[in-house]
Amino acid sequence: MDAMDTLLKRADEALHSESVRTAADTLVIYRPFIYGTLAVFVLLWAFLKTLRAIHLRRRLSNRPGTPTQSLEKGDHTKVVNTQDQRRPGEWIPQTFSRPPASPYPDWDVHNTKPLPYRPFRYGPKYFITMGLRSLPWDQWIELDNHFLKYHAQKTERLASRGDKCYGTAPEAFDGAIELLEELTSYLPQRYPTLFRETAVGMNNLVTGEQFNILERPLIEDPMAMAARMVQDDLAIMFEKPDGQYYLLAGAICLAGFWRLRDKFGMPLSEIHTSGEVPGYKEKLEKGMMNFFRRVRPDGPVVRNNYFIQVDDELAWSHSIGDEDGEVINWNTAAKNRAIEHHHFRSERQSLRRLPRSGGVVFTIRTYFHPVTEIVKEPYVPGRLASAVRSWGDDVSRYKGKDKYEEVLLEYLDRAHEEQVANGLEMEKEDEVRAYPF
Repeated sequence: MDAMDTLLKRADEALHSESVRTAADTLVIYRPFIYGTLAVFVLLWAFLKTLRAIHLRRRLSNRPGTPTQSLEKGDHTKVVNTQDQRRPGEWIPQTFSRPPASPYPDWDVHNTKPLPYRPFRYGPKYFITMGLRSLPWDQWIELDNHFLKYHAQKTERLASRGDKCYGTAPEAFDGAIELLEELTSYLPQRYPTLFRETAVGMNNLVTGEQFNILERPLIEDPMAMAARMVQDDLAIMFEKPDGQYYLLAGAICLAGFWRLRDKFGMPLSEIHTSGEVPGYKEKLEKGMMNFFRRVRPDGPVVRNNYFIQVDDELAWSHSIGDEDGEVINWNTAAKNRAIEHHHFRSERQSLRRLPRSGGVVFTIRTYFHPVTEIVKEPYVPGRLASAVRSWGDDVSRYKGKDKYEEVLLEYLDRAHEEQVANGLEMEKEDEVRAYPF
């Protein structure tokens, strides 16, 4: 029995040793396959993770109200732009038609309040960019319960100042007529309680004005006519053979800080350099020129800016000098006036290409409020104070900061401290308001 047990034990050991050798041989044979399978799984995992990151980045960059850098580089075109191959100054008319506008919900000329644009960000860094965002077609023109006040001021200035406020170069006439056609189509759709489309143009149901855009000659300059339809100032830029875009049609009645006669006929670059726009040559010119070259009729965009003004005149800030004077600048402004004289001035600028003429239309809607009013809004005084402190020297000079910073910042800081003491939860600001509001 002992011999038999020994024999069985040796047989079992031999069998086990053979199994181990077989398993090892099998592992050697299948090792490349196993490693290859693992590599495929790792690559697939990395691909899915990258795809998710790209999707998330696109979602974040396309949120409403978020400036999209690709817009400034001209990458917002939906299809290949055949106009990119045209010669400078040559435009091929397009068949694009703007989508019909839906009526503004519950809009009323007496009760619809201005949208609360507050387009400033916390410091410490102030970024100089074009700040373009995609514009839904319904929101091309914004009207509110300040319409009648703006209309009265514009009508008075058109009559008293004449062509100091408006002008249309002969080569821009067709583009100005195209703008009238767009306005008389859009406004009755968007604001049917204020405007009614007619066979020859449009009627204003509140002021009683009748706009005939078909008669020739027109009863007035086309840009002057367009000015009385909206609260915005208007300008149209046209490309010339040198590749520059020139201001050849405009109605600038409520600009506050600049005059049409100083800029009319100028190319885009000179308009900005003559106005000493901060960072234009270094940071804006190339992107702006590329944008104007590439902007399509189906790709309207919008941007916002803001200023502090130390008087209460919407049409012209007399603090910087006489409107008809030779020189206008911040040097004439009184320093550290009482806070009651400080006003928050913000512009909402839309840009779109006219499909037939190729002109690029600016609409410049100004919002104008006493600083003492907007500081009542949660988070505004603290954010505005931080934004003003973030301006570099060039931006500060451009915006006249030294004329008001002491009074303004002291007032804003005190208002912010009061809001915090009253329970303002700073960490919840993004839930309450987001740029540009």
